[in-house]
Amino acid sequence: MQNSQVISDAQSEGEAEGARVLVLGIGNLLWADEGFGVRAVEELHRCYRFPANVRLMDGGTQGIYLVQHIRETDILVVFDAVDYGLEPGTMKLVEGDEVPRFLGAKKVSLHQTGFQEVLAMAEMMGDYPKHLLLIGVQPVELEDYGGSLRPQVKDKIEPAIKASLDFLSAHGIHAERRDTPLPDELTVGCSTMLLSRYENERPDETEAFRKGDSRVLAAGGWAGPKDFDAEMEQLLDQEGTRRLTGRPGGRG
Repeated sequence: MQNSQVISDAQSEGEAEGARVLVLGIGNLLWADEGFGVRAVEELHRCYRFPANVRLMDGGTQGIYLVQHIRETDILVVFDAVDYGLEPGTMKLVEGDEVPRFLGAKKVSLHQTGFQEVLAMAEMMGDYPKHLLLIGVQPVELEDYGGSLRPQVKDKIEPAIKASLDFLSAHGIHAERRDTPLPDELTVGCSTMLLSRYENERPDETEAFRKGDSRVLAAGGWAGPKDFDAEMEQLLDQEGTRRLTGRPGGRG
C-alpha cells in the first residue's frame, strides 16, 4: 500500500510539472458580495507565491472573453459568489462536471451565464480543464452599489484560500507563503479598486445613492421611450444622413 501511494504521489508531481494551472476570481466588485471571487484571488496573490506554471487572474465580468485562458488550462480553480440557496455566508465546494450546473442554477449576475458559456465553448473545442474546482460563497447582500463585502462573506476569504491550496496540493501544485504580503500596488487586480481604497474612500450615502441615481429615479425625472423601435429607426436615419452629407442629420 505504501509503494502504491509513493507511485501515486510521484505521478501527481510529474503531472504538476507540465500542468497549466489557472486560479481565477470572477465577479463584479461594484455590487457588494458579488466581488467575493476577485477579492479572494487578490488576497491569494498577496500572501502566496506559486510555481511559474500557475497563473492567478482577476477575471472580473469578462465572461466569454476568458475562453482562451480556459482552453489553455489543465487545472482550474474558480472563486465566485454563488447563490446555492444556502444560509448567507456559507461556503460550498463543487468539483468537475457539477460546476456549470451550480453556476447556472440561480444566477447572481450575468457574468455567471457568461462563464457557463465559456466552459461549454472550451469543452466543445476539446480543451476542457482536466481538473476543476468552484469555491463559492452564498452572498449576503448584492443590492448595494459601491458597497464592499459583508463581514460573513469577507470572513470566508481565508477558508476559501485554504480550500484552493489543498486542492492544488492534491494535484502536486504547492504554494509558498510569502514572508511579507505584497504591497497594494502589486495587486493582481485593479489598483484603482483596491479593497482598502474601496472601503475607505467610498462617498457618503448622501453623496452617492446606493441603488441608482436619485436624480434620475425621482418621479418625473426619467421615462423610457414610448416607441423604442421608432426612436431607433429615427436615430439610424439621422446617422445615415450625417454620413452622406457631412452635416448633422434629422427629419425636417
